[in-house]
This record gives sequence, structure tokens and C-alpha cells, in this order.
Amino acid sequence: MNVRQFRVSRRSITIAAAFAGLVSLALGAHAAFNKRSLDAATAVSLKEAAVSGSARVALVIGNGHYPDAHAPLSQPINDARAMTAALRRDGFDVEVVEDATRDDMARAVERLKSKITPDSVVMLYFGGFGVQVGRQSFMLPVDAAIWKEGDVRRDGTSVESILDAMKERGAHAKLVVIDASRRNPYERRFRGYSRGLAPISVPDNALILSSATPGKVAEDAEGPTSLLVTELLKNLNEKPVGAEAAFSKTRVAVTKASEGEQVPAVSSSLVDDVPFGAAVAAPAVKAGS
Repeated sequence: MNVRQFRVSRRSITIAAAFAGLVSLALGAHAAFNKRSLDAATAVSLKEAAVSGSARVALVIGNGHYPDAHAPLSQPINDARAMTAALRRDGFDVEVVEDATRDDMARAVERLKSKITPDSVVMLYFGGFGVQVGRQSFMLPVDAAIWKEGDVRRDGTSVESILDAMKERGAHAKLVVIDASRRNPYERRFRGYSRGLAPISVPDNALILSSATPGKVAEDAEGPTSLLVTELLKNLNEKPVGAEAAFSKTRVAVTKASEGEQVPAVSSSLVDDVPFGAAVAAPAVKAGS
């Protein structure tokens, strides 16, 4: 009897040990599963935080004092300052450069590139004289010495080159406003000059607004700021709005205000719109709720 009881006890102990092992394995698997789930959830949260809190960087250039022009341009400086204030209100880290020389523009572009991170929103604003050469549009510094088309490539900075840099650095959304479709003092020096700006190639997830359609010039209207910037600021400041809607409304408003004499161009490949105004704070509020 005692031997039998002993044998039963050994069998019971063996079964209990096996059961304990299974429980231990189950608990370990459960813990590992929970850890993987937590890691995945953390990764998603970090990704969402990165998207909602994406860095916003901008370069604003206003050039007005060109020695070759018959008179200084007063509006680009005012435009640059007004755009800088509006962008800073919307959370942009803005560098503003006024009456930029060739070297000033080159250094400013390099600083902009250094600030661009993956998934960032990047904006370029330029006001001044622009020239098209070939199929590219060039922003001109105040110290440009332009006598032939080759000089434009040497002294100017192409809009396309900055868009390429944004793309190479991994910028998510790319916004460009070019207010440079003025009749410039260099155009008749070229053998076969062309007026206005060239069509600007649009990379992925980009939005471009220029003050006139390709090949057209726009005369500066009276007022402290240009007609394009005046209407753009109204649309950016009026209410929470996406960049694409603001740019499109600006095109319509400028066309109406100028009675069709100035028709801005808007080109878009945006997939994810960029919010302005109170809409900027919406993702952060949602994340904290």
C-alpha cells in the first residue's frame, strides 16, 4: 500500500511538473507577445507623432535693390517680411534674406538643406527678378551681372535645383511661391530673349505658386505688398485652410483683382495637404487627448 501510494505520488509529481512547464511556456509566450505588441504600438505612436509634429522649415528671399534696374523694387522686401511673419505664426522655422547677393543665396540654400529632415514640410518664397533660360526658371541675386544667357546660369539659382535638393534630403511636402514674373532689365540683352518664367517641373508631393503663367509678365500694382502676396496672406490668415486651397483661391483672387491682366499659375502633386492657421494645432490636440 505504501509502495503504491509512493508510485502514485511520483506519477502525480511528474504530471504536476509537466503542467508547470507548460504554464511557464505559456506565460513566456504571452509575455513575448505582449512585448512585441507594445513595441509595435510604440513604433506606430512614434510614427504618428513624427507625422503630426513634422518639422516646418522655410527660406524667404526678398530682393529689391538691383543696380541694373531703373529703380529699386519696394515690394519684394515688404513681401518677404510679411511672408516671414505669417509662416512663423504657422510654426515654420524661417530664415529670411533681404537683397541677397549670389553668395548670400548660395549660403542660405545650404542652410535650408541642412535643416531638412525626412517627413519635414519645406517652403521656399522668392520675390524679385526671375529669368527663364532653357527650361528652367532662375532667381536672380542683386549683384547679378547679366549680359548673356550663360550669365544667368552662373549667377542665378534655379528653382528646380532647390526642389531637387528638397527631394534628395527627404522632405515630405514641398511648397514654393515665386513672385518674380516682372519685366526684368536683362531680357533684351539676350539674342533670343523670352519673357516671364518657364514652367516649373513639379516633383512628388509638391505645390508651386508663381505670380503669372509661364511666359507672361506681371506689372507691380500699387501698395506696400505685391498683389500675389496680398491675396495669399488673406487666404492663409482668413481661417484654417490647406495649402492647396489657399494657393488656388489666391490664383482666382489675383485674376479677378487684376481683371485678368495677371493670372498666377498653380501646379500641384500634393498627396498630403499642408494645414495652415488653427488647423496646424489639430493633430497635436488629438495626440494628447
